[in-house]
Parts: sequence; structure tokens; C-alpha cells
Amino acid sequence: MNATQQARTGYGTSALSIRTPRDTEYGAFARVTSRLKSAAASRPPNMSTLAAAIHENRRLWILLAASAADNGNRLPEQTRAQILSLAEFTRQHSGKVLTSRASVSPLIDINTAIMRGLRGVDASTHAGAS
Repeated sequence: MNATQQARTGYGTSALSIRTPRDTEYGAFARVTSRLKSAAASRPPNMSTLAAAIHENRRLWILLAASAADNGNRLPEQTRAQILSLAEFTRQHSGKVLTSRASVSPLIDINTAIMRGLRGVDASTHAGAS
């Protein structure tokens, strides 16, 4: 391995170690939302792919809800309550999507809004953008 490759390897490792919790949350939402979008776009619909994406999204929201409910969580009380409310909506709406009674779009929209918030982007200025 030459010096350039060693430098890339060294910096690549340290770049991974400086990810913030916010970056990690954003990455989790980006992965899940991408899977939801892909499953929603498949024609004909593939229920197995959709169910896997819905399951992964539910798991993410369960983790967020557990964190928001933790007494040690330092987020403002109102924000914690909103996260819990969104987690419950996600749980209920996911069941409707899996039984073909609702669209996956609201789940994608919620995740996208959360991603914008994690990046500090005002969601109201990006209404309808994905």
C-alpha cells in the first residue's frame, strides 16, 4: 500500500468516528425512507418488499418512541410528545398500508420531514419536495 492509499484509509476511518448522533439518525431515516419509496414505486407491488420496509420503519419509530419516553431524554416535553404521537400514527398507518387500506405516502412524508428537521431545513419551505 502506498502513502496515498494509507492516508485515505486513515482519514476514512476517522471520518466515520466523528459522525454525530444527529448524522446517525439522519442516516437511519434516509435508509428506511429509501426502502419505503422503492417498495411504493415497484410495479406490480411486491408485498414482501413493502412488508420488510414497513417493518424496518416501525422498528425505527419504536426506538425513537422509547428514547422519547425515557426520563433522561433532554428534548423539550412538547417535542417528546410529538415524537410519541408520530410513532403511534406510524404504527397504526403501517397496519393499514399492509392491508391495502392506505398509501405508504404519509409514512414517507413524515420521515422526509424528520430528515429535514435533522438537517435544520424548514419543512414549510419545501412542502411537497422529496
